[in-house]
Amino acid sequence: MKNLITAALLACASGAPAAADTFVANRGVRVLPVNDYVYEVVPGRSGGTWDYWCAGAQYARRVLGANWTDRYYVVRGRDVSVTTGRRSSVQFSLHPEQAGVQPKTGWLSLGFRPGESLSVQQGYGYCVQAPAL
Repeated sequence: MKNLITAALLACASGAPAAADTFVANRGVRVLPVNDYVYEVVPGRSGGTWDYWCAGAQYARRVLGANWTDRYYVVRGRDVSVTTGRRSSVQFSLHPEQAGVQPKTGWLSLGFRPGESLSVQQGYGYCVQAPAL
């Protein structure tokens, strides 16, 4: 009987592959892969600018192994999440050309327009600025 219960629990636990792909960044912001080149940042609430850039940098560094000087690019600005259906998400990529986005030049990023980017180190700067609630 004990083996049957253990087998049933293991079968149920292995039936949720999407949860295994979820990375949880600062302040509970979730990051999920969209495809081989694109990942999506989905805050638990509306999320401030810092939430998106911070989580994008953390995912690039911790999950994708990006260097501090690597840039990550906006693929799609704020829109409905394709991975969760939540109202607000932003998609990023370390490989803009493969994701179908033309990288923008310049150092100023005012929002989430496709092609805008930050270095991973700059993105981590938003993690420090995020207010603790």
